[in-house]
Amino acid sequence: MIHVGVSCGFHDAGMAVVNDQGDILFAGHSERYTKKKHDKNLCAEIAKDARHYFSDHEKKQLYYYERPWIKAIREIISGQRFRGLGSPLSSKKIIGKEFLDALSYKGRVKNMPHHKCHAAAGFQTSPFKEATVVVIDAIGEIDCATIWHAYYDKKGNAQYKRLWSSTYPNSIGLYYSAMTHRVGLRPLDEEYILMGMAAYGKPKYVEEIERKFGGNNEKLEFKLNAHAGVEKSFLDGADEFDIAASSQSYVEQLITNVMQRALWMGKSGNLVYSGGVALNCSANRLLGQYFNDIWIMPNPGDCGNALGAAALGYGKKLNWKNAFLGTDITGIYPVQRMIEALKEDKIAGIASGRAEFGPRALGTRSLLADPRGPEIKDKVNEIKRRQKFRPFAPMILEELVDDYFDMPLGWKTSPYMQVTAPCKFPEQFPAIIHKDGSSRVQTVPKDGSGIRRLLEAWYEETGCPILLNTSLNIRGEPMVNDRSDADRFEKLYNTRVIS
Repeated sequence: MIHVGVSCGFHDAGMAVVNDQGDILFAGHSERYTKKKHDKNLCAEIAKDARHYFSDHEKKQLYYYERPWIKAIREIISGQRFRGLGSPLSSKKIIGKEFLDALSYKGRVKNMPHHKCHAAAGFQTSPFKEATVVVIDAIGEIDCATIWHAYYDKKGNAQYKRLWSSTYPNSIGLYYSAMTHRVGLRPLDEEYILMGMAAYGKPKYVEEIERKFGGNNEKLEFKLNAHAGVEKSFLDGADEFDIAASSQSYVEQLITNVMQRALWMGKSGNLVYSGGVALNCSANRLLGQYFNDIWIMPNPGDCGNALGAAALGYGKKLNWKNAFLGTDITGIYPVQRMIEALKEDKIAGIASGRAEFGPRALGTRSLLADPRGPEIKDKVNEIKRRQKFRPFAPMILEELVDDYFDMPLGWKTSPYMQVTAPCKFPEQFPAIIHKDGSSRVQTVPKDGSGIRRLLEAWYEETGCPILLNTSLNIRGEPMVNDRSDADRFEKLYNTRVIS
């Protein structure tokens, strides 16, 4: 049996394929094929690519990442459904004939609970036999935050006991999206920019934000439905960086309240954290205050729910190895050519091997640079057409991370850029240091991968165990997927991309 999970219809459509041994054969983003950032629709091209990894003779079962009828009930109750009566309620119609035909699928689609998909994507890829699972997102049908006890029974089947939930419209994710829109950024897209802006401001307006949104923080009850956003006149005249700092401070309070509840209600000191809010790597530095070990899979948002749906269908622990699960650009990882390009140009792109599943480049669709030059940050931001205040991440040899960064409590490693940490020598690495002296760290383990070999060679050549790593894309566009995308990037932006 081939278990195919899909997420689509709202934002960030994705697809994942799991076989009956628990191997993740493929997982990818529709946007990388359609070239439409955050594309909500599945396309034929992603299905055709996935079919390279299993036989057409194998039986398939398709799983959808939420239950459309329950979502429709919430929309009717809240008045949204009356504004969109033509919205399809059949998951098959939402998925679309083009994708189904390309997959050669004519069977029934099984609808899975949205938050349970988030829980499964996290727990069944985690190293834990038992965990407290926390899911925080914008909306999942009706739920906006949930806490679970997850474990494997004697037969190895994943079990999920729901301990608590916060329902619509009491949503941490919707609050943060509303404040993202308030400072002129795109909600459900540029929340990470709001997080980055926070380092440049002061949290002057936390009390005003709490008076506006907060009802009962302990119970996570809001007095304002943030789904409609917030009026532009709110905090009129305030500096937008101070608004960002205040928004981040308040969201950290809300997340902390949920984590404290999870610690009190949960049955395990292992934390699995999922949902789109889990991408807030600045807030993630606080998690170790409550849990001993932490796992956040590299694609915890709605696109990652494609894997969650497939995981629920499979029902047992997945054989998680790494996040390189998408389109394959074949060939040997070009270590020596990258070293030469970095020494010559200081900045170079790499597109080699299978694409990352998740929003962050981890070394196979990356723009890499020497982190030591004072001019490098501005040059990379210029190439990517980004605001100059935006930070970049360091990739570092895992065993040396404590020599260069003060990792937060509970975070021994960070292979998927999921937490920020202060740099011990910020003056030496100006290209990867944010305004507050922190960096969003990526640790690279001793796994024999091309990325590991590149970092080892760079360290041997330069004495520096760190490279600046950012996604190989232009602001507002999806990451490079195949070699033709890399050629376009190279031509348009006069930057070498090596495969």
